Amino acid sequence: MTDQLADGYDVVVVGGGAAGLNGALMLARARRSVVVIDAGHPRNAPAGGVHGLLAREGIAPQELIERGRAEVRQYGGQVVTGTVATAAQDGAGFTVTLTDGRAVRARRLLVTTGLVDQLPNIPGLQSRWGRDVIHCPYCHGWEVRDQAIGVLATGPMSVHQALLFRQWSSDITYFTHTSAPPTEEQAEQFAARGIRVVTGEVTAVEIAGDRLAGLRLSDGTVVEREAVVVGSRMVAEASFLAPLGLLPKEHPSGMGEYLPSDPTGRADVPGVWLAGNVADLSAQVGAAAAAGAFAGAQINFDLVDEETLTAVEAYRAGVPLT
Repeated sequence: MTDQLADGYDVVVVGGGAAGLNGALMLARARRSVVVIDAGHPRNAPAGGVHGLLAREGIAPQELIERGRAEVRQYGGQVVTGTVATAAQDGAGFTVTLTDGRAVRARRLLVTTGLVDQLPNIPGLQSRWGRDVIHCPYCHGWEVRDQAIGVLATGPMSVHQALLFRQWSSDITYFTHTSAPPTEEQAEQFAARGIRVVTGEVTAVEIAGDRLAGLRLSDGTVVEREAVVVGSRMVAEASFLAPLGLLPKEHPSGMGEYLPSDPTGRADVPGVWLAGNVADLSAQVGAAAAAGAFAGAQINFDLVDEETLTAVEAYRAGVPLT
């Protein structure tokens, strides 16, 4: 294993999570030269396990990554540690430059850099993220079942989160924090489902014995909770694509910023594909991996079309087949 980059590849994959590694696996098995460039900071690193992933339920995030890297390498793909600084068009392809000064050419790009979760600036919240401060019921609901759960209102999806987590626990408290109180319709839904509403700004997360103990309000009151649900603002990690004219856009849901693509993962710039959370903010690991695999196949199709066109032109010119 080496971090030495070749001069060029059929495909450079930027981001080595489930989407990037599955895309690289498809491309390597298609006998494409492919390298995955990964900074090594996965979004799900704080989580104890990956859930909802068939045949790999509960696997540690780092173990899943190591298995994926080994499978890519098994078929001749390369995985390199590094952070991409810029990607720029270079003739018919691209030049990808890393922050350490290394550069590599690519005929196609697959971008799977994921997203960053931006949390409210409340002391103690960030340090518990992925443990007992959570966001997704399908990722963490089972692990906090029947616990005293608080839902911190942060945006338009917070009411939906409270109603969803009611499936996993009968003890749900909705904290309005700095948001508007529930509408009349929402208040009725909460009442019907036994969801308590607490008004007032949350100023801190209370910890006791390395466990979340509750939320402190601005008046000093502490409401005991064992887990807190918070909707982060999710922002695609893709600033290095700016030289190509690919900039994040506000997601229609209001949950954050993403990079749009067509159903195959193709971006607005020819030769660039997107997969995983960079293009789909709500994708879990399984969906991200599937999107990466599909994008990898689409990239191979695109390269085959290009190579066939070149071959036909050479054939017509009487150039011997090589």
